[in-house]
Amino acid sequence: MQTLMPPPQIYVERTLAIIKPDIIHKEDEIEDIILRSGFTIVQKRKLQFSPEQCSNFYVEQYGKMFFPNLTAYMSSGPLIAMVLARHRAISYWKELLGPANTMVAKENYPDSLRAIYGTDDLRNALHGSSSFASAEREIRFMFPEVVIEPIPVGQAARDYLARYVTPTLLKGLTALCKKKPADPFTWLADWLIEHNPNTPRLRHYVIVEQP
Repeated sequence: MQTLMPPPQIYVERTLAIIKPDIIHKEDEIEDIILRSGFTIVQKRKLQFSPEQCSNFYVEQYGKMFFPNLTAYMSSGPLIAMVLARHRAISYWKELLGPANTMVAKENYPDSLRAIYGTDDLRNALHGSSSFASAEREIRFMFPEVVIEPIPVGQAARDYLARYVTPTLLKGLTALCKKKPADPFTWLADWLIEHNPNTPRLRHYVIVEQP
């Protein structure tokens, strides 16, 4: 009896972005920058934190001197939470944001979002997940219904490559040898895009919740 395998999927990295309360009036402007930077906004919510929810969200910062001011600031008004997706979403979003310290951002990275929209050390305009583990936790906190695909590692990664990647690549290389194009790299890249059996499936609609 033939074993039925699940349809292949391509992992698309996601990160959490937050437009903080004091610049929520710049929402449209910032979203335009996000989209022009190659991100997809997978989901979006407008909500207002209670101080207790802030404490739970920023649990990794608990005990630091600025923690009370941080929770007061983040619960001072509505905010926008977004799940962003693209290749290397976490590192690209962090690069776009600039340093967490607004003053450092303004001095050394004047084109970064925190340099443009931040006010001071505390009110730095926007949030971004610092790592994959943080992104996973923060997205689940803001969007409990979202399913985050695990990254295959070890034997699971080797099985995935053998089952889904290698057969497609071999077909492409065989076609390349038969075609013998002048620019083999570009030809193969175009062929793989055209014959990709694992086109990412992202939710392109936006959910907005009023506070």
